[in-house]
Amino acid sequence: MVQSEVESSPSAETVVRPSRRALGFLAGVSALALALDLASKQLATSMLDPDEPVKLLGGALYLSLTRNAGAAFSLFRDFTMIFPIIALGVVIWIGWMARTLRSTPWAVALGLVLGGALGNLLDRIFRAPGPFEGHVVDFFSLFDPHGQVFPIFNVADMALTFGVVLAVLLELLGRQRDGTRLAKRESTG
Repeated sequence: MVQSEVESSPSAETVVRPSRRALGFLAGVSALALALDLASKQLATSMLDPDEPVKLLGGALYLSLTRNAGAAFSLFRDFTMIFPIIALGVVIWIGWMARTLRSTPWAVALGLVLGGALGNLLDRIFRAPGPFEGHVVDFFSLFDPHGQVFPIFNVADMALTFGVVLAVLLELLGRQRDGTRLAKRESTG
């Protein structure tokens, strides 16, 4: 009798397969983020002059074309080769996470991160000065035309940021990638 109870109980190693809906959202959101990033960078490089920022919204936003060898505020610009490696790691990590993806909100979060990572990775691979040393095209600047208040950024950076914020919120709310929720802990004592 004990043996039949053990056999009928769910296995701790039950394989959770991704849902087509979640994978569709992941692919669609990442493709949209990547397409918007590539199109906006094409427009920025063809229409903006790096020496003449365009003031919008009374100076709250500037379109200021720059090519960034580093991270935010051009930090680590002497270590450009590390950024494509990090981006490739993110892409692989998201592929691994997608194996159990059943949650649409998680699919959106991961799709935003994937699209943003791919957008900046393509700059690093294909833009000057050369493969895996390319400079990322940035052009949105807040409150200052030269990025002195906040780093100059692009659509890929926005997608990455919103994706990470959404992922943190989902974690805080106890939402899992497989679509389940963590049970709330009962307070003791």
